[in-house]
Amino acid sequence: MRKRSAAAATLLGAALLFPAAASADMAHPSVVSADPVDTTPHVLDGTVRAIAVVGSTVVAGGNFEQVRNAGQSAKAARANLFAFDLATGKISTTFVPKIDGTVYALQPGPNGTVYVGGRFKNASGVKTGPLAQLQVSTGKVVTSFKPGIPWGRVSSMVRRDGRLYVGGTFTKVGKTAVTGLARLNAATGAVDPTFDITLSAPRAGELKVQNLIVNPQDTRMVVNGTFTRAEGQRRYQIAMIDTAKTAKLSTWATDAYTSPCNRTAFDTYMRGMDFSPDGSYFVVTTTGGPYGPRQMCDTAARFEANKTGSGQKATWVNHTGGDTLLSTAVTGAAVYVGGHQRWMDNPYGSDSPGPGAVARPGIAALNPATGKALSWNPTRSRGHGVEALVATPKGLLVGSDTDQLGREFHGRIGMFPLR
Repeated sequence: MRKRSAAAATLLGAALLFPAAASADMAHPSVVSADPVDTTPHVLDGTVRAIAVVGSTVVAGGNFEQVRNAGQSAKAARANLFAFDLATGKISTTFVPKIDGTVYALQPGPNGTVYVGGRFKNASGVKTGPLAQLQVSTGKVVTSFKPGIPWGRVSSMVRRDGRLYVGGTFTKVGKTAVTGLARLNAATGAVDPTFDITLSAPRAGELKVQNLIVNPQDTRMVVNGTFTRAEGQRRYQIAMIDTAKTAKLSTWATDAYTSPCNRTAFDTYMRGMDFSPDGSYFVVTTTGGPYGPRQMCDTAARFEANKTGSGQKATWVNHTGGDTLLSTAVTGAAVYVGGHQRWMDNPYGSDSPGPGAVARPGIAALNPATGKALSWNPTRSRGHGVEALVATPKGLLVGSDTDQLGREFHGRIGMFPLR
């Protein structure tokens, strides 16, 4: 582990200045309505892959070129990133940055800013590499934030006060070598020397972090990806890290994700994750194919966050029967999952509905205690699937690659309101 330095002290000081990011920690008192609001704008091509809420503004990223306001015909050009008002749905005409590649991750920043991660080189005409911070009011790059990631992909991000956690395929932050995982000073982008976790031995393909989540208390991180070892210890595709002060690998470990799950098609079959609003448990979603009820392919599974030691088992597992789940959002009232699934509660199905299966095309809500599908069933056109699910004080935002949500036209983004 690296020794604490002046950079670490600066990071801790910054934590006192920034409010915590809240979009991933939103508790809802009830399940959202199955009728989407009519005001959200439409993305007319490509895929919405990430969403962040910054104050009263929604920022959406992915790979797309055109958007338009609801109820209007005029199209507006947007290069992989745009913003709209959460209440009215009106597209911002002042936030028009040009991102020259796909956006995979977004996080709300301090003082009306947003962190943008993906596979790109330039943002708003500035050479940034695959991670940048932008002003939401203007779209301009915050030039004081200089992470210095020269290349690779930023796939996932979480901000906690003055600390920004990033994961992907990058191997350097500035001059510091990393293995696709780092903690940065949220103000400057400098790498935090007290966070030095080595991931290694990919099961297939290149070493990468697919997804990471951090509990609201900023004491635990869960990270998934292609790795099979963390800090030299066996951690097959998923690991927990204690993040308080100097980070260290937790003793928490599971063999749940060691089954092949179509190894030739997927370097990792791990996909979305989210902590509960109180941080007591987390949910993991996967792809992988119809390999039967004893495997964790194409499932959503709940794990308890406070457990320690090896051999951890899921509290519950919900199988789709062979269809991918890409994302999840946990609100306390429900565990929402999105993908291109046709069914839930389907452990005995194999690209078919088995005994007890219920139809939940493209999106579903699960009981947090039992994992069983709730009656909520708005449906959506399946396509590749839901890449982004984000809870807000007003409801649940959904980003995908299709244009039917709740049996209505909603081009690649929509919101189910709280009742």
